[in-house]
Amino acid sequence: PCLPTSKWAADIVVVAMYFVLVLAVGFFAMWKANRGTVSGYFLAGRSMNWMMVGASLFVSNIGSEHFIGLAGSGAASGFAVGAWEFNAILLLQLLGWVFIPVYIHSGVYTMPEYLSKRFGGKRLKFFFASLTLLLYIFTKLSVDLYSGALFIQESLGWNLYVSIILLITMTALLTITGGLVAVIYTDTLQAFLIISGALCLMAISLVKVGGLEGLCTKYMNASPNVTAIELENNITYSNSCHVHPKPDSFKILRGPLDKDLPWPAFLLGQTPASIWYWCADQVIVQRVLAARNIAHAKGSTLMAGVLKVLPMFIIVIPGMISRVLFADELACIGPEHCMQVCNSKAGCTNTAYPRLVMNVMPVGLRGLMMAVMLAALMSDLDSIFNSASTIFTLDIYKMVRHQASSKELMVVGRMFVVLIVAISIAWVPFVVEMQGGQMFLYIQEVSDYLTPPIAALFLLGVLWKRCNETGAFWGGIVGFLLGAVRLILAFVYREPDCDTTDDRPAFIKDVHFMYVAAVLFWVSGLVTVVVSLCTDPPSKEQIVIQTGVKCLEWFCGYNKNLEEPDSPFGDEDRNVTEMLKEPPKTKIILNLGLLLVCALGMFLFVYFSL
Repeated sequence: PCLPTSKWAADIVVVAMYFVLVLAVGFFAMWKANRGTVSGYFLAGRSMNWMMVGASLFVSNIGSEHFIGLAGSGAASGFAVGAWEFNAILLLQLLGWVFIPVYIHSGVYTMPEYLSKRFGGKRLKFFFASLTLLLYIFTKLSVDLYSGALFIQESLGWNLYVSIILLITMTALLTITGGLVAVIYTDTLQAFLIISGALCLMAISLVKVGGLEGLCTKYMNASPNVTAIELENNITYSNSCHVHPKPDSFKILRGPLDKDLPWPAFLLGQTPASIWYWCADQVIVQRVLAARNIAHAKGSTLMAGVLKVLPMFIIVIPGMISRVLFADELACIGPEHCMQVCNSKAGCTNTAYPRLVMNVMPVGLRGLMMAVMLAALMSDLDSIFNSASTIFTLDIYKMVRHQASSKELMVVGRMFVVLIVAISIAWVPFVVEMQGGQMFLYIQEVSDYLTPPIAALFLLGVLWKRCNETGAFWGGIVGFLLGAVRLILAFVYREPDCDTTDDRPAFIKDVHFMYVAAVLFWVSGLVTVVVSLCTDPPSKEQIVIQTGVKCLEWFCGYNKNLEEPDSPFGDEDRNVTEMLKEPPKTKIILNLGLLLVCALGMFLFVYFSL
């Protein structure tokens, strides 16, 4: 229930001040930005420095679904979910050192456009653009809207749809009017808010459980009082549901048959599949392409990699603390009890973070955390709106309207944001029905059935000269069809309630989705290689666009002998040689930073797996 208005006055003032500040920063960015050109609107004129791009990368990834999903998985199963965060530290550097030089050299704005230039033809471009927009709706927008609504319901008790419409309207307003410049400026502000607010909550909650040592002891004993709950509700529940924490809760990489994080599946399936998100997803890549040159692009991935250390400590661990403090609610003991507590039969751990915020934070700071959650939601949404607009405008609309002017493209881009906002609002009722016990794992499962073929296609396109359009197309199609069938079967054979017998087929019940991702990635890659070798090689122009076959060359610096491609929008962009030029001292510093950040990522994996 909502608290009396007087107790919320300070919090509401903080939230209101946050909105005013974000709007002021957004309008300042709009005033400063060159929004009259395609480059200015979609890539911020390629003028952003490494700190702003790095901050935008971080908050574009850490949306409200992370606060809800990571904390919920932490409450349910401990450290395991942190593996995705540590994995990102390494994959971000793959983006900066291998993929971004290729994208800059090819002169592209979008990832489907890169496929078209690299392989030729239009079918790969259209296929990938359409699949990306579908992924945004089902794994990004849908989950963001549900998680944001869940927090609003837990904290303020506001009407679900009024709150969502208000947030989407404000986010879309900034995106439509300001383009990527407004997005990056507001993301930089929100990064500061998110990190500072989450650190405050982490410190306060750690004090309440006696620090990390207290958490290690109390988490393993964080089980609900089954007898008290049964007496209170006059119902006998099964003791097999959500009651006891797992014995290996304080390890991230676990046994081959573990239901949360089997280590062979993570290394062979999840890691290659994540290449799509970190190296070929428009939301992420578009930010790095907005950097003023390759040095700032690499610096931004280093900064974002360092920041990705934080979620384990500011989100996952607070989620585990929330289970300690609210075991009776979060570790509900059966479907009936879970329905009573949080209106979800699958479990209540998704409410871990908002419950901690509303019960632990003092007045004022609680308002800061409400602003943090809203910031995370808005930063994620504005990133998706901007990137979806870019893909639709430049990869689908321009394919139909070849002679469209820059003005027409920008108008269409803005109007598409309005359309995707309407679709998002209409999808909200389905989101509420689709949510499961661990939201973050739902995102990963759906993505792992659809994205591994794309990851294989991009990786081969960048690293292997002989890969051609026919091989890439059939490799992608075969992988997509296999993944789509598995996804449909996963929805047909839904996981039963935890207190009932699981009679699903063994290949659904016993095969972890990350093992499926491994099969899809390697099968797609094999089909691509075989078909490419059996058909004509790509043209010389397509091989020049690829330019990524020698990773060591990119590590040491740009080869000036490479030809410069024509800019896709005339004289708006600086020449490629200037964009890819690195001063020798800067190159050395960046490469040392690369070694240190990669060493940090590998150390964290080892340390949290022992």
